[in-house]
Amino acid sequence: MKLHKTLTVIATSLFFNTIYAASDHASACNKAYDQMDFPAALSFANKALDTNKNDKDALLCQGRVYSGQGKLDDALKSFKLAEQQATDGFDKMIIALVSGHTYKDAGLYEQAIASYEQSLQLAKSIKSKAFERAAYQSEGNAYLNAGKYQQSLDAYLAGSALAANDNERGESFESIALAYHKLNQHDAALEFQIKAFLRHEKSGTLDQYAHSSIELGRYYAAAKNYDHAERTLNKIIKFAKDQGGAYYEAYGYCILAQVKAATGDSATAKTLIDQAKSIAKNAHDQALADDIEKETKGLI
Repeated sequence: MKLHKTLTVIATSLFFNTIYAASDHASACNKAYDQMDFPAALSFANKALDTNKNDKDALLCQGRVYSGQGKLDDALKSFKLAEQQATDGFDKMIIALVSGHTYKDAGLYEQAIASYEQSLQLAKSIKSKAFERAAYQSEGNAYLNAGKYQQSLDAYLAGSALAANDNERGESFESIALAYHKLNQHDAALEFQIKAFLRHEKSGTLDQYAHSSIELGRYYAAAKNYDHAERTLNKIIKFAKDQGGAYYEAYGYCILAQVKAATGDSATAKTLIDQAKSIAKNAHDQALADDIEKETKGLI
């Protein structure tokens, strides 16, 4: 389970939506992209490029759309053309960052890491701590996806030192906790997830609070602290019900089922899994159904 948009991605999106020099069509492309309306975004990008084939911002948006559509070669071609129009280190840093995202989404992690490293060095050269942190966080994500958990942890730790507020600290701590969890260092994972939970409880969105609560329950269970795991999960399940958050209610049932199975209560675990599956079915949410299957496969 993961949030659909991390703060790193949101920060990048905010950059694209505050480019005051961008043409009207390039700006409209960025807004349509953020709404996941790829056909409209591509249409706006093409209109901008019909007017000026060297419109850097339109080329960047076009590349992001192609990336979202899974068109790796087209995306990289657009980014290459945008890079040719880049006039300073900041522009080049952004292009390297979004190129990294494109490689990562395509599963090409070595290329993604190389692009993120380029973005990191450019961020350092222009003294942008915000994008330096974004590059570290993105690099950590790529290492994590590649199964290189120690390198992922190192990148996340470096990025956390640059966090500017509780939202960023919450994201960093949660990433660090996940890396420790993957390394089977469950006490360390729990320590950092508690820190993440406290930040999200104070300053995060409802999604961030719910997500961090469920992961906290997961890590309590991994550390065999089943009583704390159950209390944490029951609390977030109730919260999700009250808020109408069917996704997190169902996911809470999944992780609570893992706790029940670990403590020998297979009957309750089965009931919880059935409840989670029922929610996914009623919501017509196939992605949630797939996540439930992944979390509970072979559990009972």
